[in-house]
Amino acid sequence: MVKRLMLLIATLLLSLPAWAHKPSDSYLSLSVQNDRVEGQWDIALRDLNDAIGLDADGNGELTWGEVRGKHNEISAYALSRLTLTADQQACPTQVFEHLIDRHTDGAYAVLRFRADCGKAVEPLRVEYHLLFDIDAQHKGLLRLTQGGQTSTAIFSQESPSREFSVAGRSYWHEIIQFVHEGTWHIWLGFDHVLFLLALLLPAVMVRRDNRWQAAGEFSAVCWSVLSIVTAFTVAHSLTLSLAALDVVRLPSRLVESTIAASVVLAGLGNLYPTMMTHRWMVAFGFGLIHGFGFAAVLTDLGLSQDSLLVSLVSFNVGVEIGQLAIVAAFLPLAYLIRRSWSYQRLVLTGGSLAVIAIALVWFTERAFDLQLFPL
Repeated sequence: MVKRLMLLIATLLLSLPAWAHKPSDSYLSLSVQNDRVEGQWDIALRDLNDAIGLDADGNGELTWGEVRGKHNEISAYALSRLTLTADQQACPTQVFEHLIDRHTDGAYAVLRFRADCGKAVEPLRVEYHLLFDIDAQHKGLLRLTQGGQTSTAIFSQESPSREFSVAGRSYWHEIIQFVHEGTWHIWLGFDHVLFLLALLLPAVMVRRDNRWQAAGEFSAVCWSVLSIVTAFTVAHSLTLSLAALDVVRLPSRLVESTIAASVVLAGLGNLYPTMMTHRWMVAFGFGLIHGFGFAAVLTDLGLSQDSLLVSLVSFNVGVEIGQLAIVAAFLPLAYLIRRSWSYQRLVLTGGSLAVIAIALVWFTERAFDLQLFPL
């Protein structure tokens, strides 16, 4: 049983790539107007640099001149990976303006384009294949406006196409998509996973006489974990809502650095328990910061109020499902081996040291804009 739990933790830790920054997203806005589609596509300059090479002099800094010199190549690259189809007929698409904009995680190229379909657009099919060949985790976030209504969708390597009925809107499909994205955002958001793991490691232990001892009844352990997870959930739900509604917005670099620091402190709290006597309060405090990290995937999309509510609630439900799955996988195994000498030494101490080491790398990369372990 010890080997199984160590294998689970090792899999989590060793599978962590050096993702020190917000995952790759692009933001696609489409407006259906009778027989044509007006569009705007925001693509991160760092992603375009990886795909087609924008940094002409290789000094690691992009200038407006370097980007402007690649306008035709950017247009060709992007449009070759986006297909709009009306009634099974492809709509010829052309970029008519290039701009630069800043999102929470850096500078983006903005492509404004028009697709002429030659007939009323009904239905509209969107096929999206941007960056999937170089980044399997890339997502395309779509906002579609049609007849005064706004629909949303998320494109991924597993789901690269979607058909929309201009005459109607499927809230149920949007809910399923954002629940799915919230779940995977937790499982692939390794900083959130590490923070949760750091809080769970001592959950099956109690502190007596200045040392860790095995906890008693499983029900008591579950209530303790429930208080931690609930506090974290309430806190990140609060700031996720505030950030997504644009009531409060913090710089992405500050949020990401603070999240990494929270993981370090959570790990240190396991080694020096007097640092964190009320773990549910710690979970709540750091959950406020993690909520801004969850919101990063929604704030830049610019959804209408009704779409934002559906997306926000659904995404948050997905986050909770992802958290509960991690707890369900870890807690029973940890409880069964809590009395063994190896749990405190190998799992609790060793796991906490590994969490601290990884989070320190993330903090250094995020706070000082470095890349210590290039992929």
